[in-house]
This record gives sequence, structure tokens and C-alpha cells, in this order.
Amino acid sequence: MHPSNGKTFLVSAGAFLLIPILLGQTPQAPRGSGIPDGGTREVLVSIFIPSLPNAAFTATLNTEWVRFLADGTRITLRNHRLIARDKSGRIFQERRLLVPEGDDQHSIITQTEISDPNAKEQYICVPREHICQLEVFHALPPIGSAAGRPPEVALGTKLIAGVEAVGTRETKMIPMGTIGNSSPIRTTMEYWYSQRLGFNALSIREDPRFGTQKFELS
Repeated sequence: MHPSNGKTFLVSAGAFLLIPILLGQTPQAPRGSGIPDGGTREVLVSIFIPSLPNAAFTATLNTEWVRFLADGTRITLRNHRLIARDKSGRIFQERRLLVPEGDDQHSIITQTEISDPNAKEQYICVPREHICQLEVFHALPPIGSAAGRPPEVALGTKLIAGVEAVGTRETKMIPMGTIGNSSPIRTTMEYWYSQRLGFNALSIREDPRFGTQKFELS
């Protein structure tokens, strides 16, 4: 692996990790037509894994994204990716495409990441291009239960992937007119936080704008 000549500064050590998806890309215009207008690009913000020493683990992160369209159509995307951390706090993560439920195609690895808080370095590798780039890494501390916010409803404790997790649920309302909405929007966030790991072993976010997003360790 060879670092690039110019190092790029990363903002948050993975606080906002983006998962590419296979859908939602603007299609190519057929020959002879005008320039296409509109279209969307979609990304899914994954879990935050802090650089925590003496808390080594290896796990699979299972992601599921379910959306219901106005005509009743249900869209389900999934992937499974490997994540790990060693006793010095270094983090390894795969990045894989989200693929449709029931699709025979394999969720390919788009990149791998190795983050080293001691060296303040992060390698981002793209297997398809056989390239690794060295970036500057700034570690953030664990965020605490329910992302540092006071819980609205306590859900007790349970074992997830062999570790004890404490559950909380928050419900928020977006008032009418705040974002151009004609009626209030209700969102629910459920977190199962592992003190041992320093992050959420299970997260479920329900939002009528974006559907249900679920991240669970196994």
C-alpha cells in the first residue's frame, strides 16, 4: 500500500459513514434525446464505531433499509459487512453495496478501511482499482447511550451478539410547516447501546420520509 502525495483530512473518524446503494442513480439519456433533468442520489448513514482501546471485537454488521412508496410498493435493501477493532483501538471496516432483497447478485466490496488512532492514519482501499490511499485520521471518543441524548423510554437490557446492551427509544415530532410538510411528521429512534463496545449494537430508525433503517451486530 502506498500513500498519496497529498493527504486528505477526514472530518469525524467515521461519525458519518456512507454506504453506497445500487439504486437511485440518474439513468443515462438515450441517444437523440435532450439533456436529462432531475433524478436522485441516495446514501445511507451507517453506525459510528469509536476508536476504543482494550475493547477488541470482530462482528458482522447487518443493514436493512425498508421503504414504502406512495403507491404501496415496498423496497427492501440489505447488506452484511465485516467490522473489527483490535486492543489498541485500530478499526477495520468493509464497505459493500446495498442490494435488493431476493436478488441473486452478490453484495460486492466497494472499499475497505483501516483506521489507526495512534498513528493518526487511515488507509482507504478500493479492491476493484487495486489502490490504497492514506488519509489523516482524527479519532472521536465513544458517544454514550442513545447518542448522548437523555432517553425518553427505557427498554431494559438484552444480549445482542453476545454483549449486554441497554435499550432506549426516542420519539420526535417535526411540526407542520417546518420543512414544507403539510402535517406533523413523527420519527422514532431505538438504540441498544453496549457499554463494553462503546457503540450501539442495534439501531432502528423509523421515519416516514426515509423508511425504516436497521443496523444490527451478529
